[in-house]
Amino acid sequence: MSEDNAVKQFISFTIGDEEYGVDIMAIREIKGWTPSTPLPEAPAHMRGVIDLRGVIVPIIDLRVRFHSGITEATPTHVIIVVAIGDLMVGLMADAVVDIVTVSGKDIQPVPDMDRQGHHGYLAGIVSVEGRMVVLLDLDSLLENDKDILAQAAA
Repeated sequence: MSEDNAVKQFISFTIGDEEYGVDIMAIREIKGWTPSTPLPEAPAHMRGVIDLRGVIVPIIDLRVRFHSGITEATPTHVIIVVAIGDLMVGLMADAVVDIVTVSGKDIQPVPDMDRQGHHGYLAGIVSVEGRMVVLLDLDSLLENDKDILAQAAA
């Protein structure tokens, strides 16, 4: 990972017992859970779409995307709306934890092990106050879904 000293900020959130982070600059909104409208023949990790002030936003269930089951949505769940290029996508999470501020040199590479194809969307790991936060690369995470997401948002 980069050895630069630039300060980076991430929003951290939980999915089960795991804590993840995404670049704060990609985040457009964090909102409480809103039921989504399912779309026929969508991938299992795509929960459906919501209308966010006139913009159709596809919702991704990260628990399904990470092969950890399906999220049983409750009113305490959140949707983290992120921008990936021109596309707005909602990431379903259990809860937002914190704003994490770290130096680029503090971001460690993901250990090289059999990650069942997950390594492409893991940008690094950072230790924050004794807890590990896995940083996600949103472009890579949703690379295979961009066409479907764009159609859902159209």
